[in-house]
Amino acid sequence: MEALLPTLVISLLLSASIITATETRKPVLYVFGDSLSDVGNNNYLILSLAKSDYPWYGIDYYGGIPTGRFTNGRTIGDIIAAKLGIPSPPPYLSLSEYDDAMLKGVNYASGGAGILNETGIYFIEKLSFDDQIGCYEKTKEAITLKLGRQASEELSNEAIFLVGLGSNDYINNFLKPFLVDGNIYTLQEFEDLLINTLAGQLTRLYFAGARKVIFHGLSPMGCIPSQRAIAGNGQCLDYVNDYVMRFNKRVKYLLSVLNSRLPGAQMTFADCYDSVMDLINRPEIYGFKVSHTSCCNVDTTVGGLCLPNSNLCSNRAEYVFWDAYHPTDAANVVLANILFSDPEIAKVHPALGRNASPPSPR
Repeated sequence: MEALLPTLVISLLLSASIITATETRKPVLYVFGDSLSDVGNNNYLILSLAKSDYPWYGIDYYGGIPTGRFTNGRTIGDIIAAKLGIPSPPPYLSLSEYDDAMLKGVNYASGGAGILNETGIYFIEKLSFDDQIGCYEKTKEAITLKLGRQASEELSNEAIFLVGLGSNDYINNFLKPFLVDGNIYTLQEFEDLLINTLAGQLTRLYFAGARKVIFHGLSPMGCIPSQRAIAGNGQCLDYVNDYVMRFNKRVKYLLSVLNSRLPGAQMTFADCYDSVMDLINRPEIYGFKVSHTSCCNVDTTVGGLCLPNSNLCSNRAEYVFWDAYHPTDAANVVLANILFSDPEIAKVHPALGRNASPPSPR
């Protein structure tokens, strides 16, 4: 028995060191999405018309200069990365083919992107969700060459995949009367097309190694400034919000189906609809004063981005919306906190669910 004690002690110490290493290992974050998550990919697409690389974008970001983010400061992905204790993943198109940075996370999001490849076609260049998955597959190949197949699989299996798409498929596709999809599909048919396409894309992402997937559901788009401008009376477009709720419900069900069919899959739906609606209806509860119009005075049915000659509000932290489509940095902090407070999200990865405060934007 005494002879066994040293062996037992060594075994326990080794086990403890393995557990500690696992717990302290920094999470890897891969971000897929549209302009709500883009951190500069579209800046590298020469012909893209969906860019925000001019003042006043980035005015509240580090250094106060535009970076390709469609807000005055940080995206939700930036803030989530900070809460995870890691740097914000860099834009994919900024990296060289075998850049070591890809081992720590990459952002593939592209302004104007959608689930459907035809969405955002009038932006000329953008990375659709299919394109973004293709970029991740190239990332995976590069990581495999660096680390070997087993280590590459382990890295991707443990990484967090944050996906947020769908808004452009409605606002910049189905709801545009001059585009094809809104004229050839009924609402039901269009929903079926979106969900069936998304099912194939998430399955493709799974077979590329993704297991821990968080799909960020759509918020009440009928209440963003651009849609209020379309309404003409400053009110929310209720039918657009109805579309959103139908989409969210079907995506949530889709994820449960995929989890049951794909071994090891942990695909979770982050439902922010009610929370964002509450933020819009009761902004003062969250420390805001204005939620029906944008800080950058661009409430219009055309364009809607904050141009250099636009007038800014006096206190950006009091506004929920930055331009006609995108939240302010302050609102993104609230949205990231909502996501982190979801107990279902906390099950995806040990690093999620921690409520550490992210650093200030300046």
